[in-house]
Amino acid sequence: MRELVPNDMARPYRTLSVQDTQVPLVELALRELMLGRLVYRRTEFIALVNGDERALIEVEHAGERLFEPVTEMRLVAGPAELTFVHAPEVNTANATQMAVAALASDAPARVYVIEGLFQHVNFIVEPAPVPITVLEVVPPEPPKLLEMARRVIDFDEDLPPIELHAARVDMEAIAREAPAAQFLFPCRCSGLSLNAEVDFLDAGPPRRTDWTLVGCERSRQIHEALYGGDPAHQRTMCPREHAEGFAGERLLLKCCLREREIELDGPDRAIVPWGASLDEVREALHALSRSRVRSVA
Repeated sequence: MRELVPNDMARPYRTLSVQDTQVPLVELALRELMLGRLVYRRTEFIALVNGDERALIEVEHAGERLFEPVTEMRLVAGPAELTFVHAPEVNTANATQMAVAALASDAPARVYVIEGLFQHVNFIVEPAPVPITVLEVVPPEPPKLLEMARRVIDFDEDLPPIELHAARVDMEAIAREAPAAQFLFPCRCSGLSLNAEVDFLDAGPPRRTDWTLVGCERSRQIHEALYGGDPAHQRTMCPREHAEGFAGERLLLKCCLREREIELDGPDRAIVPWGASLDEVREALHALSRSRVRSVA
C-alpha cells in the first residue's frame, strides 16, 4: 500500500465501498473486524460508518474470485481527520468537483468523504487544486479558450483537481493605446466599441488603406498575401508575446501559427491551435497538470 498524497481519490469511485459497523473506528478494532472478511474483488477502500462517525481504510486481498478475504488493511483516516460532505450535485468521479465541494465545506480535515450525484460516494485527500492560467484574446466574452477548458474539466475524469485563472489580451485596449482613424482586426468579434472605422481581415476589404492592424504574425502574413505588403501600422495581440508576464505559472494559450496538435514550450506552457478541438485542450490540460512549475526568483 502506498501512502496517499494530496488530491488522491478512489479511481474509479466504485473501488470504494461504504459499510456500516458497530465497532469503534480505531485501527486495532478495525483490523480485528476486517482481516479475513470477504470483500468484492475490486474493492480497494472502505468508508466505515458508525453512527455519526466515519473512517476510511484501505484493504488488500489476493485472487480473482468474486469475493476475496482481506489479507491486510490500514487506517487512512479516523473520525478526527475525516469530514463527510453531502453534495448531491457533484460527480464523484470528477476531481475538480470533488475538491470544490470539499473546500466549500469549510471543514478542516485531511480526508473528505463526499456523497454526490446519484448517491455515489468517493473521497479526496487534502484537496489542492492545480492552478492553470488561461491567456486568451478578447472579445468575445467570455474567452473561448477559457470556456473550452471549463468544459474539459467538467467531463474529464482523469484530470486532477484544477483551478482556472483567466488572463486577457484585450484587443480594444490595445487599439486604444494607439489611437487611429481606422483599425483592421483579424476577424469579426462582438463587443468592440471604438471611436474609429473598423474593418475585418477575414472579410477581405477590397482596398488597402492606411489602417492599423491589431493582429499577430499570421494576420500580417494574410495581409501581405491579400494586399502585397505589410500594413502601415500594426499592434500585436499575439498571446505568445503577451505571455512574458506569467513566468513560473502553468499557462494555457493558443497560437494561430499552429494548425494542429499542441506545443509544449517548456515544463509549464502549453500552446494549442487557434481553432483547437476539445481533445487538444484536454491534452494540454493533462500536460500542464503533470508539470512542475519553475521557481521564480
